[in-house]
Amino acid sequence: MLDNSQLLRFTTAGSVDDGKSTLIGRLLYDSKSIFEDQLQAIESTSKRKGHDGVDLALFTDGLKDEREQGITIDVAYRYFTTPKRKFIIADTPGHVQYTRNMVTGASTANAAIILVDARHGVIEQTKRHSFIASLLQIPHVIVCINKMDLVDYSEDVYNKVINQFEEFSSKLLIQDIRFIPISALNGDNVVNRSKNMEWYQGAPLLHTLETMHISSDINKVDARFPVQTVLRPQSESHRDYRGYAGRVASGVFRVGDEITAMPSGFTSKIKSIDTFKESIKEAYAPMSVSITLEDDIDISRGDMIVRSNNKPEPTQDVEVMLCWLHSNPSKPRAKYAIYHTSNEQKAMIKEVVYKINIEGLDRDMDNKSLSMNDISKVKIRTTKPLMVDTYRENRTTGSIILVDEMTNETVAAGMVL
Repeated sequence: MLDNSQLLRFTTAGSVDDGKSTLIGRLLYDSKSIFEDQLQAIESTSKRKGHDGVDLALFTDGLKDEREQGITIDVAYRYFTTPKRKFIIADTPGHVQYTRNMVTGASTANAAIILVDARHGVIEQTKRHSFIASLLQIPHVIVCINKMDLVDYSEDVYNKVINQFEEFSSKLLIQDIRFIPISALNGDNVVNRSKNMEWYQGAPLLHTLETMHISSDINKVDARFPVQTVLRPQSESHRDYRGYAGRVASGVFRVGDEITAMPSGFTSKIKSIDTFKESIKEAYAPMSVSITLEDDIDISRGDMIVRSNNKPEPTQDVEVMLCWLHSNPSKPRAKYAIYHTSNEQKAMIKEVVYKINIEGLDRDMDNKSLSMNDISKVKIRTTKPLMVDTYRENRTTGSIILVDEMTNETVAAGMVL
């Protein structure tokens, strides 16, 4: 089991040709996180395309279409490790029509790297991506002002972009914003400090990612354990074992804690907490464990074990910020399957309150249809109560997805308000 403080998930976002894929390539290349055969394959592709050196963007543009067109289409996940930390990168597309892909890639991120072209400054796509980062409650945002080599490594240009971003971001809910001037192509301030920007006194990007404090990002107060399955081994050594298996969504559970099973309201105490290898005294997010109770109460998949003195409010009426993911628009009062943690119910979109115009961050109160990439505030009614927290308090128990029951395709993802 990974200690969460060791694993940092971050997403990259920026407009088309701001250099996201090149930045990740540089990060992997300079931190020596690329296998020899990968490097050889990309060197030969770069030569075939007529490049002088290695085309760093090819490290992440995994789809054939992406390599041929030179753009990012889907979310590309990459994994790398340094002595200080393990990383998962979600390289998300810059094009407007792939906004939903950014929402998907950013939903589990601890940090977002937003690239800004030093020559163009803060543009509409920068605002769009920053707004989505704020909406998804990504705790840390690093604004990388890229292509500094093309503005002669000018401190004035760097400060001008900072002022532009700060003026815009004052409307957003982002706890921690940092700025780094870089040249992804030349490697300035990515892994190694830049000799061309002595005026910049901060750390390079990799050091910032390695030392960023993320252990406080998880909600440690509200103990939530969505039950995924009930374990009844029926083996000789575990004749009477009845364990409730799942992943701790937030908070801490200890042996002896008084718990309540939701939505039934039955109470008991934790008898044991078991992992695959051993029994442990306490479990915390995001550990996967099996919990046994002192009393034999009725709990099944979709129920939630919580501490008795800290319970979520079961509700059938949920207000969410919804990102529409599907190419087919929503139908008025259509029925969908709603998935919340391990709980599956039927639901209906009762009302579209407003849509967000991401260009100006204003609200469109008149247009009530939901099309692909739209972000809207909606009211949803479910057939049975869901045990939700607000997304701001708990990103796991505050998120839902809607699925078309006919096709089994995911049509929308939402954040509980």
